[in-house]
Amino acid sequence: MHNVTIWSEEFGAETDAPILLIMGSMSQGILWPDELVGRLTAGGRRVIRYDHRDTGMSGTVDFAAEPYTWDDIKNDVYRVLEAHGLDSAHLVGHSAGGLLGQLIAVEAPERVRSLTVVASSPLGGGEGQVLLRALTGQPQPEGSLPEPEPEFVEFFRALMTAPPAQDRRALIDSMIAEQRVLHGTGLPFDEDAARRLQERIYDRARDLSAAANHRLAAGAGPDFEPVGELHRVKAPTLVIEGSHEPVKPGHGAIIAEQIPGARLMIVEGMGHTLPLETHQELADAILTHTAE
Repeated sequence: MHNVTIWSEEFGAETDAPILLIMGSMSQGILWPDELVGRLTAGGRRVIRYDHRDTGMSGTVDFAAEPYTWDDIKNDVYRVLEAHGLDSAHLVGHSAGGLLGQLIAVEAPERVRSLTVVASSPLGGGEGQVLLRALTGQPQPEGSLPEPEPEFVEFFRALMTAPPAQDRRALIDSMIAEQRVLHGTGLPFDEDAARRLQERIYDRARDLSAAANHRLAAGAGPDFEPVGELHRVKAPTLVIEGSHEPVKPGHGAIIAEQIPGARLMIVEGMGHTLPLETHQELADAILTHTAE
């Protein structure tokens, strides 16, 4: 599946150091907030964000006819770089986007000027299985990654059995409820801002339901993540985790332990989203880390 169209946009001068923002599973590129992108651009960076296949304005796929794996989603990162005329860039990945960044840093170190991993799990750590066991009530084997917070598990268990939303407003309400849980409990939740964001996500999607293909892609290629490879990462690495991370609590420290020379940064109050209160701190850290 190399012919699917990928939507992307860039900000800043072409002569500035490039940052490629990689969002997580089932997520549009605009979840990298405009305000954060603006701070990075003002700091002298050429910033690129994009929609994964089957999200936002990128092309959608008939998965039954043309199945793909997360290896294909990872290869889309290379395609975006090439489309913008770049041999390499500073990679900044959120959640599963951070996982993609880790894998690219292992398999193609020459493409990664630096790596920033936000709200992510360690490559090869089995985060997907940890989440599945948590949602289905199975015990976690000894040595597994820390499991999600109970509020997250309870919400998604209920979501799995809830009837689908019947109209735009009901679906957006459901999306806001999910964002609230991902936001965590460390900072006030701005429901008006959340509604504006989810309405934008809804309205710009070619097919909002197509994002579920990312789950199918995980099942189609269960051996996507190599195990025990993070010691091979050569790129300078910054690992960022929120103090109130509800999905992957404590995973950042494990990444930082496994990547030589990696630095761990805890953002007070942040959960699994990128709220306005964190933008200055995040931008300052990323600009310092990507200084060339």
